[in-house]
Amino acid sequence: MDGAGRLTRSLLRSLRPQADLKAAAIGAVVLLREWVQVRREEARAAARDKAKAKAQAKAAVEREPPPRLVALVERYLPRRVGLSMTVLLLIGSCGFGIVKGGHLQDFVTAVSDARNALANSAGFRITSVVINGRKQLTQDEILAIGGVSGRSSLLFLDAEAVRDKLKANPWIADATVLKLYPGQLMIELTERKAFALWQEAGRLSVIADDGAVLEPYVSRRFLSLPLVVGKGAETQARDFLALLARYPQVHSVTKAAIYVGERRWNLRLKDGLDIRLPEQDVGNALAMLSKLDKEDRLFSRDIVAVDMRLPDRLVVQLSEDAAKAREELFKDKKKKKAGDSA
Repeated sequence: MDGAGRLTRSLLRSLRPQADLKAAAIGAVVLLREWVQVRREEARAAARDKAKAKAQAKAAVEREPPPRLVALVERYLPRRVGLSMTVLLLIGSCGFGIVKGGHLQDFVTAVSDARNALANSAGFRITSVVINGRKQLTQDEILAIGGVSGRSSLLFLDAEAVRDKLKANPWIADATVLKLYPGQLMIELTERKAFALWQEAGRLSVIADDGAVLEPYVSRRFLSLPLVVGKGAETQARDFLALLARYPQVHSVTKAAIYVGERRWNLRLKDGLDIRLPEQDVGNALAMLSKLDKEDRLFSRDIVAVDMRLPDRLVVQLSEDAAKAREELFKDKKKKKAGDSA
């Protein structure tokens, strides 16, 4: 190295490019790391934004119908459907209030009266009623049973419903209802006949021959009917009374037929005599009674009961007076026999 320092300067010049290259490399690495870090942050932010957008889109889909569904609804639903639904909602609310408040029957009656009034004003008022086959029931009773009133119109009258109401009455066995427009109503009835009086548990009723209870006994016009007493007597009376009628000697003096234990019959005669009939062979027992009365005037004797339940004998129960008289007679006979022996 000379005194001017030329060698030193040349060495420095040769070492500077290497130091600059290293510094540049280090700077590049730092920049690369920073760039990678920035890209990662951007990727994370993009992922978060994408997930958020997806969630928002899903929520929007759940809140609102798909555009295709909306288009289909708008296309195929009739116009003013909203108004119609509102009207239906109001009607439903009114109906619920009527039912909940217990006014349903009143509402139905009001609607029926309104439509009948319209029909009557149009010329379908019932102006003539013809009822055939009526014997026990009056015309007003029949119309009331059938639900026909002065407000009823022939147009809206349900003939089948009127017929069912009539047949539900025990006096009416069958009924036919005809509507003859514009204003005539025709009713054909088949009434049951009062057959007997039935007494059970202290109640007296008028019954038909099939055992149907027609009405409580309140009218004296049924006083001449035969009387049957006891549980089950109403259904068995027809056959027994028909059998009893074959023996007029017994039938004419019978006041009541009593069904005992739902098995057999007793007869209570008009003078209070009780006849206890057997469970079997009732016809033979009645024939024997007729014969005994004709030949021995059985029903005129001083007796209170005749027991025919045993097949091989007839037991007669004397009245109290007759029993005392019989006892006195036996005592007298014993005294006479004792006197003759002495």
